[in-house]
Amino acid sequence: MMCKKLKKLVAVLVAGTMVMGMTAVTAFADDKDYEIVVVPKDASNPWFVRMDTGVKEYAEETGLNVYQKGTDVIDATKQAQLVQDLIAQGVDAICVVPVDPQSMEPVLKQARDAGIVVIAHEGASLENVDYDIEAFSNAGYGAFIMDNLAESMGEEGVYTTMVADVTNASHNEWADAGVEHQKEAYPNMTLLEDEPRVESHDNGDTAYNVAKELLKKYPDLKGIMGTSSFDAPGVARAIEELGLTGKVFTSGTGMPADNAELLKSGVVKSLTLWDPALAGKAMISLALKVLNGEEIAAPVDLAVDGYNNLTFREGSETVLEGEAWIVIDADNVDSFGF
Repeated sequence: MMCKKLKKLVAVLVAGTMVMGMTAVTAFADDKDYEIVVVPKDASNPWFVRMDTGVKEYAEETGLNVYQKGTDVIDATKQAQLVQDLIAQGVDAICVVPVDPQSMEPVLKQARDAGIVVIAHEGASLENVDYDIEAFSNAGYGAFIMDNLAESMGEEGVYTTMVADVTNASHNEWADAGVEHQKEAYPNMTLLEDEPRVESHDNGDTAYNVAKELLKKYPDLKGIMGTSSFDAPGVARAIEELGLTGKVFTSGTGMPADNAELLKSGVVKSLTLWDPALAGKAMISLALKVLNGEEIAAPVDLAVDGYNNLTFREGSETVLEGEAWIVIDADNVDSFGF
């Protein structure tokens, strides 16, 4: 049986012999031949359930063969195996949000060696990709989370940072940037020396338990900067349970509907995020451009809100950054619809 890529090549050659002046690009005009798969960190996390909503909307709006396929839990080994299965399946493009970028490198190399387009999100450190899309500058986002935490803390006191895992590239970039911004902008704040970074493993209960332990162990701790969408909500539960509302503060990333009550109660002043549904659409749109042989030159317009003016990260030829962050607070939390 002739593979899809060979069929497309034949289409180009036949078209070229039949129509004078026809370009190769026009032979690729039927995007419905492509199979594009979005691989999230896992399929059950509400963040990636929302991403799946965007992928399905894209499929319905365009009629293209695009879909999301994830593992049942966040597990780097399972994610790598899923990608290997897709390589064997012969898909045209894989759009991946890596659990562990370093361990994903070999399998993504296999994909590219097989002629599969690879687009990543939250994987700026990856080398074996065509492109990585970031919703914004990671440094700017980390600084922004810190601004929100600093405002809540009155710009003074001891704080620490929380990430899903120390192997998570984007979370650690945000946390690093937040710390650097604190040193420059908020001299009366101090990073907890003994435990400057803790892990939640993308789990609200873990974030809650870790926060409780920290707050009991370090009575002077006044703030926890979260990065995972589970961090700040989990920390907020601990703050409430220990009767520390108004004395200890947290800020980070979170989903609007899941955190409406926390924001309205005042335990968390504000959260930041980007819409994962739009990130999913942006990955697919970029994959299509690459598959169709379009030149990727800044500014890149993917026709997706927040991804209309993508620019390359300084010093990189693969990492594209958008302007897609959103701030949610008590006043606007009910307006997002997710």
